Amino acid sequence: MQGFADNEVCILGLGYVGLTLAVAMADIGFKVTGVEVRDDVLALLDAGRAHFYEPGLEEKLKRVRRIGNFAAVKRIPDGFAGTVFIVTVGTPLGADGRSRLDMVENVSREVGSHLKPGDLVIMRSTVKLGITRDVVVPILDAARKDYQLAFCPERTLEGKALVELRQLPQIVGGLTTEAAVRAAQLFALLTPTVVRVSDVETAEMIKLVDNAQRDVAFAYANEVARACDVVGISAAEVIQAGKLGYPRTNLPMPGPVGGPCLEKDPHILAEGLRERGIVPEVTMAARALNERQPREVVSFLGQKLRSIKNFPERPVITLMGLAFKGQPATDDLRGTMARPILAALRETFAGAEFRGYDAVVSLEGVAGFGLSPRATLAEAFSGSNLTLILNNHLVFSSMPLEDHAALMARPGLIYDFWNCFTASALHLPTGIGYMALGSHGRAILPGEAA
Repeated sequence: MQGFADNEVCILGLGYVGLTLAVAMADIGFKVTGVEVRDDVLALLDAGRAHFYEPGLEEKLKRVRRIGNFAAVKRIPDGFAGTVFIVTVGTPLGADGRSRLDMVENVSREVGSHLKPGDLVIMRSTVKLGITRDVVVPILDAARKDYQLAFCPERTLEGKALVELRQLPQIVGGLTTEAAVRAAQLFALLTPTVVRVSDVETAEMIKLVDNAQRDVAFAYANEVARACDVVGISAAEVIQAGKLGYPRTNLPMPGPVGGPCLEKDPHILAEGLRERGIVPEVTMAARALNERQPREVVSFLGQKLRSIKNFPERPVITLMGLAFKGQPATDDLRGTMARPILAALRETFAGAEFRGYDAVVSLEGVAGFGLSPRATLAEAFSGSNLTLILNNHLVFSSMPLEDHAALMARPGLIYDFWNCFTASALHLPTGIGYMALGSHGRAILPGEAA
């Protein structure tokens, strides 16, 4: 980055968003100082290891540390010579369901205490509408230094972050035209397309609307699944056949909807809009449908399994796929719907033995989730009365289901939230059934012929 004025940056918050951005920028030549308050994360970074799974991240992390382009510290160094501060701290929901601003406020104060005249501050954290102008600006203004401010939302998909950081268009909204142009010039070194928008509020809204739209699409797929279950047909067939060669339908498959963005961003969007006098009805209806799905499915399973002769009062239940999604693969447990599914299962099947398996999450992570970990698919199926496929990792759709089903206890049921298989194509052992979300009417129940 020789010859580029803003070649030294400080990234505050080395979670998923911050660390992937830091490594990507360091990899193309920026000098990056990453600030992270968690000692365990700093210890891992010092050893050249990331605290989460992302393809290619650790290899690049080791390289940028070796060539001196990246360093992780606990506080902004005194006398920091860089000219750009990028804020990537989290904005989770509090216990009251409202977005927490304390981390953004604290980091903004820290940035303000280190501002030099002319520095550029870039907000990348997802925030409620208006927070950049109404909260961050007054904090930075208190430093009494001239600065420039832009909002440039993170838009990457977990599992593809390092690729998408170099490919996806970057949205840039500036407090001033000068700030927008400067931030656009910086991100133009990282990605080929930069989209400048009118102001910081437009950039804030784009981030929230993008994620809320995805939540709505998934919710409609889940509504289709509910409808098909009532009718007795297959939602998978309806969706797959309906969009084959038909460009005006692009409905995703049904399944549990969560994760660190979709579980909170619709609520953050709604909170900001309610303060302005409107309720985003479609957005909130979609979120409510996705949030109640775990309890609805588990309630149905409880009724169905109790009607099966000899199904144990205290069954062995295995949850497979704990990360919030399977494609692209991740070990991220934030906002995973496996958590409310497990809670509902514990209520419905009191005294059951619960096991867990995930293709990416470590055995320690599975144990920390409150499950007895299993290292292989065969171990996960062995002796289980109820085995649930909770995410769409390719290991599930490609596994020899009939072989694994033979390891289950009888009577046993495989419940597939992601329609990895078609019941009519399966030849399961006697006493083992298969049922998929949105295809309850096509299920094979224990004791029935496949």
